Amino acid sequence: MKLTDTDQQLLSLLRENARASTSEIARRLGLSRTTVQSRIERLERDGVINGYTVRVHDEYERGLVRAHIMIAVQPKQMTSVVTALRAMPELRSLHSVSGGSDLIAIGAVSAVGDMDVLTDRIGAIDGVARTTSSIVLSTKFER
Repeated sequence: MKLTDTDQQLLSLLRENARASTSEIARRLGLSRTTVQSRIERLERDGVINGYTVRVHDEYERGLVRAHIMIAVQPKQMTSVVTALRAMPELRSLHSVSGGSDLIAIGAVSAVGDMDVLTDRIGAIDGVARTTSSIVLSTKFER
């Protein structure tokens, strides 16, 4: 589905605050409330908007140790490794990538020692060949 510039702007506003009122979004986009509501309904119906999520306060996030964890997976083990990783609540997202690693997980924990434990747990999963981690020092922006 091809999105219009207005659809892209609408999605950007929803990424900022998915709980923003239709009236507020309409005001910011310079559209009527009913137009915004029908666009949101169409984007949901067409599967562009797949759901809504919670974004925690920046102060809380800054207190966490976050890392990008690159994971090399042994041949034919991807499905079982992904299933095991999905069960780890410390992992915020998991991406299949090209290059020296097969997956990149984004992890968030309370302390550096907890990140050490998390990466050890990931490395112990059947089918994981190796992990390499990079601690996030700061986030310049996020959408």
